[in-house]
Amino acid sequence: MSTQEIINYERVAEAINYIQLNFKNQPNLDEVAEKVNLSPFHFQRLFTDWAGISPKKFLQYLSLDYAKGILKEKRSTLFDTAFETGLSGTGRLHDLFINIEGMTPAEYKNGGKALEINYSFAESPFGNIIVASTAKGICHLAFADNREDAFDELLLQFPNATYRQMVDMAQQNALFVFKKDWSQLDGIKLHLKGTGFQLKVWEALLKIPMGGLNTYSDISQTIQMPTASRAVGSAIGANPVAFLIPCHRVIKSTGEFGQYHWGPTRKTAMIGWEAAQVQEPVNMQ
Repeated sequence: MSTQEIINYERVAEAINYIQLNFKNQPNLDEVAEKVNLSPFHFQRLFTDWAGISPKKFLQYLSLDYAKGILKEKRSTLFDTAFETGLSGTGRLHDLFINIEGMTPAEYKNGGKALEINYSFAESPFGNIIVASTAKGICHLAFADNREDAFDELLLQFPNATYRQMVDMAQQNALFVFKKDWSQLDGIKLHLKGTGFQLKVWEALLKIPMGGLNTYSDISQTIQMPTASRAVGSAIGANPVAFLIPCHRVIKSTGEFGQYHWGPTRKTAMIGWEAAQVQEPVNMQ
């Protein structure tokens, strides 16, 4: 990201954090703009360019009422309908194109010995990311606020692998999910290091449609282990592929968004951004 893009992202993140903390008071445009040191006009334009909708509309997607409404009503959008019927022509069904392949027991136990991993850094609407891939697919994707720390985290996952910093086709294809039009998206394969239980939980996360939310209990029911909510929470926390495996769509049963490995403000931004993408076009006023 350029210096100005970083500043813009930080301002949007600060605005989202302020809205989340003060949504009960329904802060108006002038109030939020003042908090990020912008005029209302410039803040409205910056935020709308980033989210695709106005700050006022975004506020609706971040409120507890929105989250509770999703959980209570299980309302169906066009996306949900297409998802349930197996259609793939809407351009929004990116989750259906993601397939998980677990690593072999040897790869799991030996820290990635004999694995050749390509990695690169890229930009997303939610900050810089690191993405890594093997010959079989994406093995790691994380937000990289600090590049050295992000690479060290990757090394911890596969300490015995051979690394090469380069962009390959698997990475390029995966990065299309951060665009608002998924018509260019081909099948994405994930090559993941995880236990059988973790893989089952991660596969369940892929069934949560964009714009939808589930609770930890919902995921436990999905994998037919209704008493395993605590273990499900641990597996979700161990998710090695941010955004592609949408652990950010899992929230508390109260409707609160809760914590997130890469920060609660980022999680809030992702939920609101995704909700905006699956809605019908709105008035930007």
